[in-house]
Amino acid sequence: MKMKMKIADLIRKNKDLFGEVLSISYRNSPFYVFDLTSNNSELAFVDVSNPDVFSNYVAGKIVDSGSTFGIGRYNENRLIYNYSTVFSGSERRTVHLGVDMWVPPGTEVLAPMSSRVHSFKNNDGNGDYGPTIILEHEIGGRTFYTLYGHLSLNSLNNLRVGQEFDRGEVIGWVGDYPVNGNWPSHLHFQIITDMQDREGDFPGVCKVSDRFRFAAICPDPNIILQING
Repeated sequence: MKMKMKIADLIRKNKDLFGEVLSISYRNSPFYVFDLTSNNSELAFVDVSNPDVFSNYVAGKIVDSGSTFGIGRYNENRLIYNYSTVFSGSERRTVHLGVDMWVPPGTEVLAPMSSRVHSFKNNDGNGDYGPTIILEHEIGGRTFYTLYGHLSLNSLNNLRVGQEFDRGEVIGWVGDYPVNGNWPSHLHFQIITDMQDREGDFPGVCKVSDRFRFAAICPDPNIILQING
């Protein structure tokens, strides 16, 4: 029996179908890659629970490096989630399942391909996504989803489940704290192959012990983003 191609491989095979998800033409812009792990000794002197302090750190790194925006890495075991109860449990969630794109608030967020709104929600806990939109896509007869977290409140205005967007159409705007979960302004972008009956939310951070299980459901977002390097 012929095996079905994995959705991640199907996306890679059809990469030309995907446009950018932000209005800043990031594929052609310089960027700074943040290290948010315990290997970054600078974080010992940054109060990441204070959005003013954390925002100044992020903005400073982007400006000092001559970059247009910042990148937060996929599958990174992060130090920065220790302050929020959103990530607590018998084993704290620390592994990042999306890519963060650190850009100014108000930056337009775009549909990467034709899509429909699967669900949306304001996940308003401290450290959570804030306003969140999940789009549903079809490629080669297969369905997958993309999640957009840390949006502005007005991104959810007049939105409806089933609403359709074309590639490049504005679906919302990057939010600012405190609305976006009290983070420096950025877009959390994530691919999801199985929503597991969730609506308006999906884990963007998992436990180390669940790393491989969630990586299979949430492949590297750069197969859509296509950021060089």
